[in-house]
Amino acid sequence: MHNFELVKPSTVQDAVAALAAEGAQALSGGQTLLPSMKQRLAAPDVLVSLTGIAEMRGICLSDRGLAIGGATTHATIATEARAHYPALADQASHIGDPAVRNRGTIGGSLANNDPSACYPSAALASGATIVTNQREIAADDYFQGMFTTALDEGEIITSVIFPIPEKAAYVKFAQPASRFALVGVFVAKYPQGVRVAVTGASEEGVFRWAEAEAALSSNFSATALEGLSVPAEGMIADLHGSKDYRAALVKVLTGRAVTAA
Repeated sequence: MHNFELVKPSTVQDAVAALAAEGAQALSGGQTLLPSMKQRLAAPDVLVSLTGIAEMRGICLSDRGLAIGGATTHATIATEARAHYPALADQASHIGDPAVRNRGTIGGSLANNDPSACYPSAALASGATIVTNQREIAADDYFQGMFTTALDEGEIITSVIFPIPEKAAYVKFAQPASRFALVGVFVAKYPQGVRVAVTGASEEGVFRWAEAEAALSSNFSATALEGLSVPAEGMIADLHGSKDYRAALVKVLTGRAVTAA
C-alpha cells in the first residue's frame, strides 16, 4: 500500500468538500477498495470515510417505502429490515461472511456496482430510488453496465428508498470461495406488476428479465416460466461456469425465487 491521507467528515457537506480534493476517493465499507489498494490496483491520495456520518446510517419506514442510509451495514439491514422487507433482509444476511456484513455498506455496494454483487438486484427488482447529495435516481436509470453507474464524480449515495412489495424473494447460487453470486435472482411482486432482476450472470452487470416479468405478472407461479429462456449470448463465462450454464441458472433460480416468494 502507498501513503494516503484519511479524512473522517461528520456531515455530508463536509464529505463533499473533502472529495473535491485532487486524488480523493470515498471510503464506505472498503470491502472492494481496500483490497484493490493492497494489490496496487487503486492508489487514491485521500480517502474520505463516510461511516462516521450519522445522517447516512439507519433504517426508517416512510410513505415511499423503506429508507436505508447509504452507510448502513449489511448486518444492520439483515436485522432491522426484516419486519418490513424480509426478502431484502434475507439477502443482506447472506452477503459474504460476518466480517464483511459488519463492515460492508449498501451505499458502497451500489456505488461500486460489481456485476456479481447482491444489492443491485434488490434495488432494480424493487424499483428503488437512489438518493444522493445532489438528486434522486431511479434504479432503472442508475445501473449502466459493469462497474458503471449514473453517479457523477464526487457524488455520494446518502440513502436508498425501497418500495415494499406484496411478495418478494432472492435466491442466489453462490460462488463458494467469495460468496458472490454466480447467479442471483430477485423477484418482487407489486400491484402494478412483477419485476425480475438478475445479477452475476451478464457481462453488462445487473439486468431485468422482461420476458419473465410479463409472464409472472399474468400468472405469479413458477409454471409461468415454462417455455421461456435467457439467451446465452452476453452471459459471463469463466472457470466457474459457461455462458450456457449461467443462462440456465437464471431460469432455474427465477422459478425458485417465485416459489419462495
